[in-house]
Amino acid sequence: MDNNMMQLNEQKILRTIKSLKENNMNGYLVATKEELINTIEQIVKPGSTVTCGGSMTLFESGIIDYLKNGKYDFLDRNRPGITQDEVKDIYTQAFSSDAYFVSSNAITEDGELYNVDGTGNRVAAMLYGPKRVIVIVGVNKIVPTLEGAIQRNRQVSAPANAKRLNRVTPCAKVGTCMDCNSKERLCNEYIVIKRQVDKDRIHVIFMNTSLGY
Repeated sequence: MDNNMMQLNEQKILRTIKSLKENNMNGYLVATKEELINTIEQIVKPGSTVTCGGSMTLFESGIIDYLKNGKYDFLDRNRPGITQDEVKDIYTQAFSSDAYFVSSNAITEDGELYNVDGTGNRVAAMLYGPKRVIVIVGVNKIVPTLEGAIQRNRQVSAPANAKRLNRVTPCAKVGTCMDCNSKERLCNEYIVIKRQVDKDRIHVIFMNTSLGY
């Protein structure tokens, strides 16, 4: 990325972090994977029970591999051979976990987290249950307003995830939301997290690069 764009993006991240703090949430800017892991370890003690929501960002940033390295009791919904019943059990166990790792479909510069889910397990855990929610995002997820967040999901997140999951939906074919009635529709639950009561619960870690959808 061009150095000038890096600087502009850093300013955008810092504005968003300021807004998150005003909304009783925590924001961090890290430059490397090592800084990302160091920040996580300051928030979540080794030995804690952790799990995650579905997220390309967690794979691309290396966090899924990191969570598997033995420092944490990782409830792994993607482990080889896992059954659907076992996956559902992990969805339930997530509510009593010490930390829930996830990304976000979009974050506004006003410090709002916008997310759309298929089954609701991810957004439900973001709203309530886990002691800590660790949100890892690239600068590509930041948008100016809530309307921009809605459009980002319709034009980027939903079509890309539908393709990734091999869903038979109109958006996977045409590349944008058609507000379909498909049985394989991914966009079923919509939430906005505007503010937190517990200032230590949600931690958003930004990287000045493009990650996930």
